[in-house]
Amino acid sequence: MTTEVSIKPALAEDVADIARLHRAVWCDTYRDLAPAEVYRVLDEDFRRARWADILANPHGDQRVLLAKQGERLVGIGATAAPSEPAFGARGEIKSLYVDPSVKRQGLGRRLMRAMMEQLASMGYSGAALGVVAGNEPAIAFYRALGGRLIGQYTDPGPIWRSDNLIFAWDDLSLPI
Repeated sequence: MTTEVSIKPALAEDVADIARLHRAVWCDTYRDLAPAEVYRVLDEDFRRARWADILANPHGDQRVLLAKQGERLVGIGATAAPSEPAFGARGEIKSLYVDPSVKRQGLGRRLMRAMMEQLASMGYSGAALGVVAGNEPAIAFYRALGGRLIGQYTDPGPIWRSDNLIFAWDDLSLPI
């Protein structure tokens, strides 16, 4: 990368940037997977309100990390207590969004490593996440990081019920 990337905890003042990046990456990622109505409803204002609530009222030890290249937000990662019974006692990786302009430069790996360390500091010995079925780039990424497929579930989401695959890591000390 041309400019050093730093990873730091999110602050309330970061909400607008988080919502903007989340919306842009989400639309790019799910353009062929989500119904059109979802794009209209889950706009930047909706995401700004959700992230503001997450940062002001974290649930289940939820924590949010940001990757910044200089002052520019280029990645978001969030962890929390497991929200699905199928995750077992593993901590959950709730979100991982990386700006397409910096993909394939190791930033996703760095955020995953930071989230694994965060989960370990919260007392978890493993991690799990749900990825929308059909999101082949993300599925390949999680497999490349040693994630193993352990199940599936339907995420009710705020308006879109998506079928998700569950990937897990049972050793947070593994190099990613």
